[in-house]
Amino acid sequence: ELGLPPVVGTLAGLKSGLVLVTGATGSGKSTTLATLVNEINSQRTCHILTIEDPVEFVHQSKKSLIHHRELYTDVPSFAEAVRASLREDPDVIMVGEMRDLDTVRAVLTAAETGHLVLSTLHTGDAIGSVERLVGSFPGHEQGAARHRIAMVLKAVVSQHLLPIKGKTDVRLAAIEVLIVNQAVSNLIETAKTRQIYSVMETGSSYGMQTLDQSLAAWVGSGKLDMSQARMVCSNPKTLERLARGVA
Repeated sequence: ELGLPPVVGTLAGLKSGLVLVTGATGSGKSTTLATLVNEINSQRTCHILTIEDPVEFVHQSKKSLIHHRELYTDVPSFAEAVRASLREDPDVIMVGEMRDLDTVRAVLTAAETGHLVLSTLHTGDAIGSVERLVGSFPGHEQGAARHRIAMVLKAVVSQHLLPIKGKTDVRLAAIEVLIVNQAVSNLIETAKTRQIYSVMETGSSYGMQTLDQSLAAWVGSGKLDMSQARMVCSNPKTLERLARGVA
């Protein structure tokens, strides 16, 4: 139970494009991916293919038909698994991790050809995730990569798990949400990714929120200690200003 913002659930309604869930190891990325797959499985009839190393969640088919693929057991690599999956006519492809450029290329191609792709990166925030994707390409390809990413990226959900105040064994999720609207898409394509932060700050009507906004809300609720929030925040001064506003 990560307490995901409602907008995350709406991502299950997407029919194509790329949705990224990011964060450090142990931040709950796999749980969020599984939640999205379960939402799709419960909502509509489609073919879902999951590719993991190892398979962490075994989903039973509800409205959707689900097939699982395990790295090294069923497939030799994430990239090859994604390419092979396109021959199986999936609607949704869940890729456990994008570890290399070959996988990034395969994922973008899948998203460009009408599939919904869900995947993860080991990045701490939404802007860093976009820059990681672009930076995985050689310099001479980055302009074209920005265009491809701007066209297919639909959302980035970045997670940090932190202990609830007064409890060492229960954690809450501080979550940054970037929804790629036309403004964000333009900033990605024109290499102005740093300006995305201000769009997130003012994008609550789209379901967006910055990490600091999420942290401040938890601090204001009394469930998160400010010292814990400061350890992962983007800007301590912004965090404190926001926390005063919601406390």
